[in-house]
Amino acid sequence: MPDQPSRKALAPTRSAPSGAAPGELRADARKNRERILGAAREAYAADGLDAPMTAIARRAGVGPATLYRHFPSRVELITAVFAEQFAQCLAAFDEAFEDPDPWRGLCSFLDKVCTAQAADRGFGAAFLGRFPGVADIDSEREGAEAGLARLVQRAKDAGQLRQDFDPSDIVLLLLANAGLAGQSPHVSPVASRRLVAYLLQSFRAGRTDPLPPPAPLTLRQVQAHAGVPGPG
Repeated sequence: MPDQPSRKALAPTRSAPSGAAPGELRADARKNRERILGAAREAYAADGLDAPMTAIARRAGVGPATLYRHFPSRVELITAVFAEQFAQCLAAFDEAFEDPDPWRGLCSFLDKVCTAQAADRGFGAAFLGRFPGVADIDSEREGAEAGLARLVQRAKDAGQLRQDFDPSDIVLLLLANAGLAGQSPHVSPVASRRLVAYLLQSFRAGRTDPLPPPAPLTLRQVQAHAGVPGPG
């Protein structure tokens, strides 16, 4: 099982028609593509990844045929919409592992991921690896969970994280934070930062009150809570 999530399933897929790169499209085609991406970004942020392709086409002011000409599948559209955020979160994993202070690395990672999750319902599901039609979903999920476990163990070994902390507690945090994604954009990031700060204080070493046993949670529960669609 890998220590860090792989980048293969999160790499952007081809989304331009007939193999053309976005820079090679005609001006009108580029405009349509940008409108589709903007409409999809808004729809996914508000409604999650279950936003229908036909609704995205209507929001963009194009016909379904135009949408499918640019993005033949929902997977390709989702990947194109969230390519930048994927890169940012993968970088956050790398930065957390490279930080010489394990506690700071763990806190920084959780803050960045939770902020992105609260701001955008679709991105929360997309980052967690639930991509219908992508063959390596299980591998991606296992890689992410192994990476989170490694961040946890580093902080424990440094004596900075309470010893009864379980990696599933991060999933518990993500589940709690996911409920903020439907709030106003003026509310969700502020509330997410406060929630994460509260919980990080309780995670620190030195707490003496014992915790109840951890719940058997995995990233799959967060994905199910986010409401990820089937292929289409």
